[in-house]
Amino acid sequence: MKVTLSALDTCESSFTPLVVLELAQDVKEETKEWLKNRIISKKEDGGAQLLFRPLLNKYEKETLENQNLYLVGASKITLLLGAEAMGLVKECNDNTMRAFTYGTRYNFKDFDDDNDDFLTMAECQFIIKHELENLRARDEKMIPGYPQAKLYPGKSLLRRLLTSGIVIQVFPLHDNEALKKLEDTWYTRFTLKYQPIDHIRGYFGETIALYFGFLEYFTVALIPMAVIGLPYYLFVWEDYDKYVIFASFNLIWSTVILEVWKRGCANMTYRWGTLVMKRQFEEPRPGFHGVLGINPVTGRKEPLYPSYKRQLRIYLVSLPFVCLCLYFSLYVMMIYFDMEAWALSLHEKSGSEWTSVLLYVPSIIYAIVIEIMNRLYRYAAEFLTSWENHRLESAYQNHLILKVLVFNFLNCFASLFYIAFVLRDMKLLRQSLATLLITSQILNQIMESLLPYWLQRKHHVQVKRKVQALKADIDATLYEQVVLEKEMGTYLGTFDDYLELFLQFGYVSLFSCVYPLAAAFAVLNNFTEVNSDALKMCRVLKRPFSEPSANIGVWQLAFETMSVISVVTNCALIGMSPQVNALFPESKLDLVLIVVAVEMHERDFGILHENVFIPAFPPHVEGTVFLPAALLLRG
Repeated sequence: MKVTLSALDTCESSFTPLVVLELAQDVKEETKEWLKNRIISKKEDGGAQLLFRPLLNKYEKETLENQNLYLVGASKITLLLGAEAMGLVKECNDNTMRAFTYGTRYNFKDFDDDNDDFLTMAECQFIIKHELENLRARDEKMIPGYPQAKLYPGKSLLRRLLTSGIVIQVFPLHDNEALKKLEDTWYTRFTLKYQPIDHIRGYFGETIALYFGFLEYFTVALIPMAVIGLPYYLFVWEDYDKYVIFASFNLIWSTVILEVWKRGCANMTYRWGTLVMKRQFEEPRPGFHGVLGINPVTGRKEPLYPSYKRQLRIYLVSLPFVCLCLYFSLYVMMIYFDMEAWALSLHEKSGSEWTSVLLYVPSIIYAIVIEIMNRLYRYAAEFLTSWENHRLESAYQNHLILKVLVFNFLNCFASLFYIAFVLRDMKLLRQSLATLLITSQILNQIMESLLPYWLQRKHHVQVKRKVQALKADIDATLYEQVVLEKEMGTYLGTFDDYLELFLQFGYVSLFSCVYPLAAAFAVLNNFTEVNSDALKMCRVLKRPFSEPSANIGVWQLAFETMSVISVVTNCALIGMSPQVNALFPESKLDLVLIVVAVEMHERDFGILHENVFIPAFPPHVEGTVFLPAALLLRG
């Protein structure tokens, strides 16, 4: 007789599982019972008032492995009250955006007692995560069964369980039916079309939807550069000094695209309700430690750590380490130039086809070394930033991004600046830029998508075989899904994805005037990047919890900083060009003053193209408006 899984039984306690909670294999029974009671208890009793049950029933536990997997869900009223508590913003019947309240629920568009789609699945899972994280210790001094896991009033139970190793992980389940529909409209059919950004937002949340929206927008914005660059490259291939026109276009392009994105981003997040959503009070990071005390702002007990100690760690340890890494990067760069000189001298002596190919070998080796150094430095930066003991996750992320961006910028672009402004060798600059850009794109595709996909497919086959051996005794559809997803890699956020786009933006905006094909290669890479990232999100990694976002955060500032650097760089390249120098054969001072004036004028580019109409976002996005470019740039 075939036994069905407990979660699928049609009993009173059955529910739609949304989140999986995995405990360590040796967790004591009293701890399990205590955790279960805290999760299902009513709010007034200090519980989360969620639905909770083991993946396997008593009979199935005797048959199968993975006995410490639990399913978490919630009733409809719990989710709606959670939406109110979190301040989720929804569209009203009068087309305004307002924070949802349960008492006025019938005033909101598409709300109905029989409609289960008012809250997206991503929002439901985020609400459950919020409720679990807000389970707090009351009068407990420790976790039952684990006297070493100390508690104090107000401490988040889930964070303590995770740091103590009692809870291994908490992750949201995929909805296979909804995922299949999303895949069909997203990446399974290789056609040139806009992404279903609103559907991505409904399934994965705003943070990931904004990343894919920015990736799509950036790719579309690269197309004019690629279209202009291709004939420019073909017809002035051998004349490396005729780059003034393309550099001038670079000036305008790098300034305009980020301003237009800000308007498009605000357009999207307003429709999603996150632009006007109130920010939640930020809890201390799980890794934050210190002496237990009273927070003067919240009045809660929590670890306190003096800020002067953190500043000492930053300035006496982290800063010198970063400077040492930057010096090492420059040292490796000089080794690369020695290799270039050796390859060039060898080619000049023999002049054979073999030595002409050898000219590209130093750049390829250097590009690979850059990628290795970037990845190794990333681990060191994460360790240092964690050791600095930042209280808030936002502060941790800001310090980590600053460390990584400074090193990556110098590591990737220092050699190009040296070639352009010290060696002034435009032929070598073109060769180095092409090699660094193409090699980094190939390595990123292999490391971020192809290799994880291959490993996941291999694991999927192993799980299939194990489950098929059990199907004579059990209907293991849900069991197979949970076991497969719990072994998937964890999505660590959009950091690496934005970093890759940031470096690509640098390669294109800084020096593509001497290698106009850079934008074309970036477009080709991004077309494959959209599909590989979509595949990675849907089939390779665990489904991440949704996170409401109003914009792309500190990355907007990072891209704008790169835009300023690109304006200065392109103005300097224009000032160095033979055509411009020929206009000022006598006075170099006039040339310098003109270049500085152009740079200053570029930062207030809104007065140009007053009557040019630019879409605030790609036309597939509902609510797109067409506004004068000047209004967009000033907006």
